[in-house]
Amino acid sequence: MRVVVAPDSFKGSLSAAEAARCIAGGLIGVLPDLEVELAPVADGGEGTVEAILASAGGEWREAIVTGPQGDRLTARFGTLPGGETAVIEMAAASGLTLVPPDRRDPLGATSAGTGELIRAALDAGCRRLLVGLGGSATVDGGAGAMQALGVTLEDENGRPIGPGGRELLRLRRIDRRSLDPRLAGAEIVAATDVDNPLCGANGAAVIYGPQKGATPAAVGQLDAALGHYALLIRRQLGIDVEHLPGAGAAGGMGAAMVAMLGARVRPGAEVVIEATGLERRVKGAGLVITGEGRMDGQTLRGKAPLAVARLARRHRVPVVALVGGIGAEEEAIHIEGPEAVLPLVPGPLGLDEAREQAPVLLTGAAARLARLLAVGARLGMLPRSPGGKR
Repeated sequence: MRVVVAPDSFKGSLSAAEAARCIAGGLIGVLPDLEVELAPVADGGEGTVEAILASAGGEWREAIVTGPQGDRLTARFGTLPGGETAVIEMAAASGLTLVPPDRRDPLGATSAGTGELIRAALDAGCRRLLVGLGGSATVDGGAGAMQALGVTLEDENGRPIGPGGRELLRLRRIDRRSLDPRLAGAEIVAATDVDNPLCGANGAAVIYGPQKGATPAAVGQLDAALGHYALLIRRQLGIDVEHLPGAGAAGGMGAAMVAMLGARVRPGAEVVIEATGLERRVKGAGLVITGEGRMDGQTLRGKAPLAVARLARRHRVPVVALVGGIGAEEEAIHIEGPEAVLPLVPGPLGLDEAREQAPVLLTGAAARLARLLAVGARLGMLPRSPGGKR
């Protein structure tokens, strides 16, 4: 039997590629003749580039960019075979994990590094850009990234506005005439796992500002700044991004990419599935295994494991999820996603311990699943493994 292993990352513990290897190890340890295909997935956030390169091939590239606090750092992006498609994560250049918790300040954090990473991809000859929007430390509406790509953003005195979301309140003029001309001929996709609008009760500042370090007062200031930004974009560019689903992704980067780069916003999991050719792998498989750190209501809003499960179901392939935890929405998850959800932890264990032991726990859970598959084969419920290789 051929098994496709397509997990997301286990946040704080394992990347998607590492999780896939752990699952494969557990399966092969019990059923050595099982044919296992590794196909790690992601949804646009941290780990997206690694997941795509692990499945589709390609190569890593590096660029020196501006970090969210203005420091210089080395960020990586990927290019797919052929060299025309770049895969970029905002998290790599402007990510929350790049800033210590006690120094997080979305009022001043800049997305400039993401723009510089896009420019590096253009320099590498890429003309198709898949940009994952997720895990950012910023709520600057993508202004820093746009400035790095040549967009003019000026205050009432004709001076460039500074870094950070608070500076959007000073913005009076948007001019795209100096935008890098290579972008005009590029296909740009903004991949995100959220559909939040730019501002308002469900906007970038209110929903995600606090986790980036924004105080209640800062949240109000940032939301007002994004509202002002949306108004100027509508008046000066003729594009309404205020209520556009996904415009609030990555602190408003979604809005900037649509309004100034002509990007399409798409669900990140769908973008990854297409880029990795996962549908081709799922067709004719005997089983699909996915997984993530916690499967709950957020999963049902479009996370990668749900997309994997829906793909498998379309091709009538059974799907099982191995997870660190299960939310109260388990029944709805079974209806919408995997037919079975198996937890990793066999007994009481603290969260920190579980994260430290994640490789062992995930490998053990996969081994238990393999033993169930062996029982099913003996009962005639599953075909016996025809042999094959990993």
